[in-house]
Amino acid sequence: MTRFAFKMFLKPGCEEEYEKRHAAIWPELVKMIKDSGVSNYSIYWDKDTNILFGYQECEGEGNSQDTSNGIDPITQKWWDMMADIMEVNPKDNSPITIPLKEVFHLN
Repeated sequence: MTRFAFKMFLKPGCEEEYEKRHAAIWPELVKMIKDSGVSNYSIYWDKDTNILFGYQECEGEGNSQDTSNGIDPITQKWWDMMADIMEVNPKDNSPITIPLKEVFHLN
């Protein structure tokens, strides 16, 4: 099991919309994420900086933000829908994701 932490950037004034969209996350997206080996997935919002902090546990080396093997249509559709409220890569609307280095873990 690999722990993966990352940050993304929410556009100012989009906090409620971000939460609203995630409260109605598509079942097929949830299934795809879980089927890809991602579990224990949380996203936190820092209201002072509008930084989103994500954490997930992954089987193997992949994670939900990994685009190295291409992007499935469900994820692409989600990213396209979220592009108006997040900072995204212009190439594919994937969220600008910055991996964070783990410096301490207590199990």
